Amino acid sequence: MHVCDVTMFYTAHGGGVRRYLRAKRRWAANQAGERYTLLSPGASSAKRGNHWTLSAPMLPFSHGYRFPLRRTPWVNTLVELAPDVIEAGDPYRLARAALLAADRLGVPATAFMHSDLPRLVEQRFGHWAGQRAQKYLLNLYAAFDAVQVPSLGLANRMRALGLHKVVWQPLGVDAEKFNPALHHPLVREWLKIKDDVRLLVFAGRYAREKNIDILLEAMRQLGAGYHLLLIGPDMPAFNLPNVTAHGEFCDSVQLAHYLASADAMVHAGDQETFGLIVLEGMASGLPVVGVRGGALPELITPEVGMLAEPRDAVSFAQAVRDLFAQDWRNMGLAARQRVERHFRWDVVFAQQHSFYHALQAGTFNARDLERVGGVSHASF
Repeated sequence: MHVCDVTMFYTAHGGGVRRYLRAKRRWAANQAGERYTLLSPGASSAKRGNHWTLSAPMLPFSHGYRFPLRRTPWVNTLVELAPDVIEAGDPYRLARAALLAADRLGVPATAFMHSDLPRLVEQRFGHWAGQRAQKYLLNLYAAFDAVQVPSLGLANRMRALGLHKVVWQPLGVDAEKFNPALHHPLVREWLKIKDDVRLLVFAGRYAREKNIDILLEAMRQLGAGYHLLLIGPDMPAFNLPNVTAHGEFCDSVQLAHYLASADAMVHAGDQETFGLIVLEGMASGLPVVGVRGGALPELITPEVGMLAEPRDAVSFAQAVRDLFAQDWRNMGLAARQRVERHFRWDVVFAQQHSFYHALQAGTFNARDLERVGGVSHASF
């Protein structure tokens, strides 16, 4: 089977979508009878093995994203690749290109909902704009043979809005790359913090929906006994003595060392469709403090962390204190075990490819997909 992913969400400087697609390429390369191709925008058009690019201009202030101006070259390239299944990883021009190419080839097309567009639009531009975005998204996704979503909450919401071909497809983590064994004392030495200071870490884009301001205010309240390391492209420096920002691109090897060297992960985002960085922290043996919003409560069970109220720095700071008042080291061990049981990439991709084969064979039924990790994979 030949699967082709097409998306503008693949950039050279990281992000959860990039990590998902790179992991999928590696997994498919080791599977007999499986072929995989990624088609994404680039600075130039090129065919490099199983990663093809078509030139597209850079979006300003977008952390490296490029936006295709014309649909036709993408349709033609997808037809040239002739995959058995096409997966569209963004809800914009390339999603329409995927549908047109699938129609010409007579193959199924699936979409992956990596971001909650209506809620992001509503948060930035108001309720009316969010409703328009929701209508657009539902009209677009209704044309696909199936829509994959990474969290149960999002699957339930999409189905309640009338989208019935919804597949719950969790993401995963490389549990060898992200590992507690990568702990390194030089990280604390670099940060100039003592052993009794609790080291917190967050990695992600410096974007409004990540609610970095909540983390900063929580750190003001927590004081000198806690230190926060913020990792992400273009992360600015902050004038707080207990916050360090690493604003340069950090590859997965560096990131894994930073995570394994911390005491806990913190994430104040309440718009996450999954929270891949949370899984990577858990795989690194970290307990997690998150918020009761988005997909984070599905990952952060009471055994592995604490939940605060969304957009409430007082509640978040208290959740951090409550975490370290408990047996937080054992919570970190439980977090690692949860990842190993349910969220390894090999488990996730094996299930996803069963879904692809069902799509190709015309036997796909969202209600009949098997269970993954002890919870229903996609039957809403």
